[in-house]
Amino acid sequence: MEINPYESALKQLDDVAKLINLNPDIHEKLKYMERILTVSIPIRMDNGKIKVFQGHRIHHSTVKGPGKGGIRYSPDVNLDEIKALAMWMTWKTSLLNLPLGGAKGGVCVEPKKLSINELERLTRRYTAEIINIIGPDKDIPAPDIKTDAQTMAWMMDVYSMQKGRTIPGVVTGKPIEIGGSVGRKGATGTGMYYIIEEMCEKLNLDLKSMSVVLQGFGKVGKVISKKLFEHGCKILAIGEFEGGVYSKMGLDVNKLIEWKRKGNKLREFKAPGIKPLFNNNELFEIKCDILIPAATENQITNANVDIINCKIILEGANGPTTPKADEILNNKGIIIIPDILANSGGVLVSYFEYIQDIHAYFWDLERINQELKRVLLSAFEDVYQLSQERKISLRMAAYIFAVSRVAEAIRLRGFYP
Repeated sequence: MEINPYESALKQLDDVAKLINLNPDIHEKLKYMERILTVSIPIRMDNGKIKVFQGHRIHHSTVKGPGKGGIRYSPDVNLDEIKALAMWMTWKTSLLNLPLGGAKGGVCVEPKKLSINELERLTRRYTAEIINIIGPDKDIPAPDIKTDAQTMAWMMDVYSMQKGRTIPGVVTGKPIEIGGSVGRKGATGTGMYYIIEEMCEKLNLDLKSMSVVLQGFGKVGKVISKKLFEHGCKILAIGEFEGGVYSKMGLDVNKLIEWKRKGNKLREFKAPGIKPLFNNNELFEIKCDILIPAATENQITNANVDIINCKIILEGANGPTTPKADEILNNKGIIIIPDILANSGGVLVSYFEYIQDIHAYFWDLERINQELKRVLLSAFEDVYQLSQERKISLRMAAYIFAVSRVAEAIRLRGFYP
């Protein structure tokens, strides 16, 4: 049985602790969450009956600044998942040297089964229940799986109404009209494109000649696949939870995006040369140059790692590769660009949105993308050079930077009382 996401996160922390001789007291502190809030969310359904949902908001570390992390709506939401995601957010913000910490939240719900009015009531009540631990100087939520700009608008409204004034900086990923940032919606995928482009340069590979297999066709997957397709890459296959499609001649990503926009299932798309895929194994066993897991955690595991046949894995999801699978892939010589680096464009532009809100001065898209590329490639260069110098994986190099910076902040601040 695969270990759960929190155990994966702890294993990663243990591994890097050995590499950097982490102070045992600091190591002990970093294994635990600063605070965990679990709330009941009673809402009146459209049929007049009350239904209670369960939600969480977790802070892993706020030693360097306010917590930062998304909120997901999924029937699979559980405490260990949210704890792992909060910890990974700590490392992600630290790797980019942002004055933020790591947090995460979620509600155990299938939003597709709720009406828009029920979804709004759920979001507003959830926000009210966690309101004491969020805020621009405490913890700044953002969208994640099955949440979006509208979700953030409702959250901002509840918080602002309770505080008696408009406070756009309480959340990021908002609509532009109420303090959101241009470039935020596609930031994760855009950042991934910058990083894979730089990785190919380091390896003397022509990105245009690369073949790609993608798992996940949501907010991240659509953006990175579209950018790679328009750059000239051959997108061999795209898969989702309900299946996918494959073509040895390559897929037209723009047509697939339009197909999905109309509410259709990916695997039902029909065109000459296209075959349906019905599960992850069919997707992962396709030979390609770049594999992009952009769905959820624990997708590449000890059970399926042997069928993977690619040169580079670009992690678009958080924690898609378990530690055991990670070890096997490294031994096979497959390069893994880790999640805390590969998909960090989202939190970076969220940070840009946050500081724009605080200063009430907004940037144009050119500046957003320029700063996004500058910060990401600076972090990439540091990680790449360290991995070469110490003959370690990119993941371990990224974790050395991330954990060392948080550890030093804890050392400098000390333990209270």
